[in-house]
Amino acid sequence: MSKVVCNISISADGFSAGNNQTEERPFGEANESILHSWMFDTPEENQAELDTMTDAKAFIMGRNMFGPIRSEWSGDWKGWWGPEPPFHAPVFVLTHYQREPLVMDGGTTFHFVTDGIEAAMEQARAVPGDANIAIAGGASTVNQYLAAGLLDELRLHITPFTLGAGTRIFDGVPPLTLEQISSRAATQVTHVAYRVVR
Repeated sequence: MSKVVCNISISADGFSAGNNQTEERPFGEANESILHSWMFDTPEENQAELDTMTDAKAFIMGRNMFGPIRSEWSGDWKGWWGPEPPFHAPVFVLTHYQREPLVMDGGTTFHFVTDGIEAAMEQARAVPGDANIAIAGGASTVNQYLAAGLLDELRLHITPFTLGAGTRIFDGVPPLTLEQISSRAATQVTHVAYRVVR
């Protein structure tokens, strides 16, 4: 049976992005080169964790993860990833503003969901297949799914720096019981996976 999982890179003080996101700075004032260096500088050391990030049948993300636009959709913004995003599956983007589905190369189609996290989950569950559903981020979206009891497994990739401000995992989430599934220290990151106990 498929699970609802999340992979998210965070600073040692729990932030997944800094303040003041722009088109040029997807992670705001966070030092992205440190936050995600484990993915790009030492991929061979972290291949197992990288593989789990894209093995879902469907993805759900917040609007801020898709782009920096905060009002009605305008222009031709198609996400941060270029013409062939790494998802290769349906992606359900939480937003307050309607937009037609956006079909990209490589099998990714962005669907824009305006009626909340449960509706996005229902659409993701309807995608055929037994693979997992991934909550792709950012932290505020992950926190909404944690608070609603809709996340089964949380995989944190903790990088060795502090950010001090921004969007933090667990903010606004009621107390949880987490069961540690695994942990592994690598050169630039510590990978910790938890099962969310209901």
